[in-house]
Amino acid sequence: MRSLRISHTASTILVQGILFLFFFQLLADFVAAIYAFGLMGLNLPPELACVLLLFSPALLVFYRKGLSGKGLALLAALVLISRVIEVMLDTRGRMFISGVGAASFLAFLPALLHAQQRERRSRELGISLGLGVGLSILLRALGSGVDLSKAGMFKAIGWGLALLAGAFLLRAFPPAEGTGQPAPFPGQPGRARPWNVIGLSLGMAAVLILLYFAFTSPVVIARWTGGSYSLLLFVLLLALSGAMVGLAWRPSLFRRIQPAILLAWNALFVGCLTLTLLAHQVPFPSTPAGFPLAPSTPPWHQIPLFLMLLLSPVILVDFTLFSREIIAEKPSIRLIGGGFALSSLLLLVMIFAQVFTTVYDYIPLVGPLFRDRFWLVFLVGGLALALPTLLVRKNPFDRTETGDESGFPLPLAAGMACLTVVTLLGVYLTTPRPTIPSQPKPTSLRVLTYNIQQGYSQDGQSNYDEQLAVLRQENPDVIGLQENDTARIANGNNDVVRYFADRMQMYSYYGPSTVAGTFGIALLSRYPIQNPRTFYMYSAGEQTAMISAQIYFKGQTYNVYVTHLGNGGPIIQQEQVLQLVDGKENVLLMGDFNFRPDTDQYRLTTASLRDAWLLGWPQSNQSQGIDASDRIDYLFISPEMQIIQSRFLTGPESDHPALVTDIER
Repeated sequence: MRSLRISHTASTILVQGILFLFFFQLLADFVAAIYAFGLMGLNLPPELACVLLLFSPALLVFYRKGLSGKGLALLAALVLISRVIEVMLDTRGRMFISGVGAASFLAFLPALLHAQQRERRSRELGISLGLGVGLSILLRALGSGVDLSKAGMFKAIGWGLALLAGAFLLRAFPPAEGTGQPAPFPGQPGRARPWNVIGLSLGMAAVLILLYFAFTSPVVIARWTGGSYSLLLFVLLLALSGAMVGLAWRPSLFRRIQPAILLAWNALFVGCLTLTLLAHQVPFPSTPAGFPLAPSTPPWHQIPLFLMLLLSPVILVDFTLFSREIIAEKPSIRLIGGGFALSSLLLLVMIFAQVFTTVYDYIPLVGPLFRDRFWLVFLVGGLALALPTLLVRKNPFDRTETGDESGFPLPLAAGMACLTVVTLLGVYLTTPRPTIPSQPKPTSLRVLTYNIQQGYSQDGQSNYDEQLAVLRQENPDVIGLQENDTARIANGNNDVVRYFADRMQMYSYYGPSTVAGTFGIALLSRYPIQNPRTFYMYSAGEQTAMISAQIYFKGQTYNVYVTHLGNGGPIIQQEQVLQLVDGKENVLLMGDFNFRPDTDQYRLTTASLRDAWLLGWPQSNQSQGIDASDRIDYLFISPEMQIIQSRFLTGPESDHPALVTDIER
């Protein structure tokens, strides 16, 4: 009997872990696809109506009894099938199918909790969540910040996981599960308390929100702080793995957690999370006189970051406790469905709030309220996590939960250790190790500036690999990227800068922190990047910044600048850019300036610098497929510098052409 129970436990944890992984992947793709339509039109798209799919738990209010094991298996199968299909579709198809998959999971989770009133296995659910998070972190690490299971031939990873979970579906959710009346819960009242169920449901939603926003993709946290990704990942994995093994191996350790201690643990975690973001929230210049602003982050600002990582297992503990308390309440399927429908509303509001911290200038009326409020979004999410702990009773891990008191078998600990080692090994193997070209010796410095439209093609399709192909074909020495602010939920939490730098074997500097809510700009180089700094400019609308750095090449130091100005290229911003460039030699000033050649901004710039493309095409030849009068992407260089050639690369890979220039050394 013991071996059969362990086998059932293992299969249940495996299936539920894969379902959690797929949910986070589907939700990330769903939100990113909707955002892509808004990105193309620079407004709220009609496709936004698809967010109503997230309210799928409301459908459970139409059931009198809980779902049978077959019903649970059917919802789980929809999650698996959606995940298999959506990676093969275009943006519109991916939006719909990933939405269906995420909706299926959001209905599955409360139905599962209702079914588990008979067996009370909340501990398995918490461990399964940890497994799903660990798998997500692994795939992001192996993919250099992009989920490996969604790229090229590696899509087979997702298909394999779906087949594996599908093979154990009926074993994990046997036909008898969820039928009949739940067994009485010792020592508990026979009538569910609606407000308790609703509060605990909101707490479970807060867990999923925080994991989705950051912890399933640690590159997001690395871009908040500019800290060491490898070190951050090591600390996070160590903490989460330890909590999972402790929860599974010795649940008696958690029995000693008193409600006051649990609340304090949550408060410390939320406080450290908020302080981490506040420490990197940039106070943009409120007047033009506030420029130049290049805030530095003292080393001690990293303290709340690593405390947050060490305290992060409270997320898994909370999820386990919240699910256990809901099971103990014995709510009807209608009550639990209604509670999770309200949780879906919290999820939707938090998603909008997160996205609005970046696109506030495009949202009428309410948008400006979210400017510089990135930290506040996470504080609200943290409070939604911490407050429901007040509903957790004393000694929540008691012997009323079925299962072997000694915990789960040794393979779980070994598996988590293996997962951690493989993840860290993946980061080590994918980290770029640039080598300075020696044979043949370069006679010129090739510079490329490229607005990648947040990794989307001209027609709104996810396009990292095609853009990478453009970079590889041109093989530049220095790359300035714009609109690379992808390490956010609006773009699926993918880190395209890390992806490009790893694949190109180049040094990189990300530029403005994603906390700042500004355009992403980045600098990549085959040569070491020296003295990189990010300067933040005054703006009444979109907040903008500029990278300043030096690169040493063939006996000369080049002053390199990358920027992306706001709409219309405000002249005050260009004046501030030129203020930093003034008096420098060997200037390479590149980016998306958002002004055309017939503007005062352009004339002001070319009074001291030269337009590199115009040096190669003095007659403004239009044979390269562009209208010279519509140019807004430039490379401006010092008057003493000479070019060999300069050309635009037009194509569908982005809505902007890349500009490639060979500088004579």
